[in-house]
Amino acid sequence: MTDFPYQIIGFDLDGTLLDTSPELTVSVNHTLGLAGLPPLTQEEIKPMVGLGAKHMLQVGLERAGNSDPEALREYLPILLDHYGENLGSGSPPYPGLLDAMARFDAMGVKMTIVTNKYERFAVKLLTEVGLIDRFACVIGGDTMGKGKSKPDRAPIDEMIRRCGGEPGATPAAFIGDSIYDVMAAHNAGIPCVAVSFGFLHQPVDELGADAIIDHYDEFIPTLERIACL
Repeated sequence: MTDFPYQIIGFDLDGTLLDTSPELTVSVNHTLGLAGLPPLTQEEIKPMVGLGAKHMLQVGLERAGNSDPEALREYLPILLDHYGENLGSGSPPYPGLLDAMARFDAMGVKMTIVTNKYERFAVKLLTEVGLIDRFACVIGGDTMGKGKSKPDRAPIDEMIRRCGGEPGATPAAFIGDSIYDVMAAHNAGIPCVAVSFGFLHQPVDELGADAIIDHYDEFIPTLERIACL
């Protein structure tokens, strides 16, 4: 037995668990090239990630010079196909993550993924990088149905249920890099830690998270600290 305060830890995927920006940059620029548009840098693409592929491509097209809604409809399937074929080609885990996961395993803490990425892409990515078996469940942006992705509480409640817990009763916490992560966790009544190294759409201290970490070495001590607040 362990006296660690949480039984379940939920992770966002892109920009929290893995740095997926290298392969997302390749897929976005492949699509922009087919549309006759100039490429974007990885740093330009990072803030576009996390709110779904459609949002990412829409902002990418606009940034590259095409705001035509028809272009979005035409090129979204191309982006999805290219990305699906190249998942795991360039998505390293963030420093310290694997050590933190090993400690959670040793304490008997269940780990989950809750992402707004399509579930099939999330599962394939985690499989390609060799982490799929480390998670009790993977919940994607389409898993719960339309309108039931983060920031809705539904996927957070579902991760708790799939781990054998009861929403609102089983102690759980979440970690992410966006306001949607914080809102989803808080809507479900659990704390959220924000990472300063993710694909931030705004300053990390404006997300309203219960705590902020700069490295995964800080994650477990931070969870222990906020459990006492």
